[in-house]
Amino acid sequence: MYLYLKSIHIIFVVSWMAGLFYIVRLFIYHTEAQERVAAERKVLSDQFEMMERKLMNIITTPAMTLTLIAGIGMLFIQPEWLKQPWMHVKLAFVGGLVAYHFICIYKMKQMRRGIYTWTSTQLRIWNEVATIFLFAIVFLVVLKNALSWIFGVLGIIAFSMIIMSAVKIYKYYRLKGEKRDKK
Repeated sequence: MYLYLKSIHIIFVVSWMAGLFYIVRLFIYHTEAQERVAAERKVLSDQFEMMERKLMNIITTPAMTLTLIAGIGMLFIQPEWLKQPWMHVKLAFVGGLVAYHFICIYKMKQMRRGIYTWTSTQLRIWNEVATIFLFAIVFLVVLKNALSWIFGVLGIIAFSMIIMSAVKIYKYYRLKGEKRDKK
């Protein structure tokens, strides 16, 4: 039974992460659509709201739920994992990822009400937060070592700095290209 739960867990982790990555990408496009003329903005916003709602309600939230159920089931079958320090750290990161998920739901509801508090650049950085959680969780599960997670966290910090730099470089070249196209 453990291996079946593990398989289900992995499948739905992949689905959950795909949904989280895509939902924030939709938020970016939705936010950028607000710079369009009124008629275009209305059509795009309606489309993005529908896509965001379906993605979150049909794919992402059910995938999160099944991930958590399968994970809890595995811990029920193998309770000794709960005595491992690496598992405590992993569960903390999973808690962070669940919080990230609910913040995304909140952002989606804000946008539906016409409230855009984050810029597309801030959303691009936000999109990388899920990557950092994924990175940390995978390394903890594979290494299963409470000490190694420290190196993993240092790696996450370095990885985060690289990602943030890449986002800023991308923005620079994107804006430069937009200026060139307007000429």
